[in-house]
Amino acid sequence: MTSLSETEISNKKLAAGLLGIFLGSFGVHKFVLGYNNAGIIMLVVSIAGGVVTCGAASFVMGVIGLIEGVIYLTKTPEEFRELYLDGQKAWF
Repeated sequence: MTSLSETEISNKKLAAGLLGIFLGSFGVHKFVLGYNNAGIIMLVVSIAGGVVTCGAASFVMGVIGLIEGVIYLTKTPEEFRELYLDGQKAWF
């Protein structure tokens, strides 16, 4: 993904970070970054696991999403590109 411009990387970083903070329990930020498997895992655990555990699984997925969102926003655009776009690091 080195063909992305600096602005596109910054926009993707901002979108993934904010979605991780606000909708992280559903894994929306994973889908934005192209990590479909990780996004599906978060979505299923949050919904199905949340029903079974009376919301505890959804809470845990929300905390993971919050942490990942903050991590995304604190990285420089270069670090973000290297780790999450080029390196395909799906978790934390």
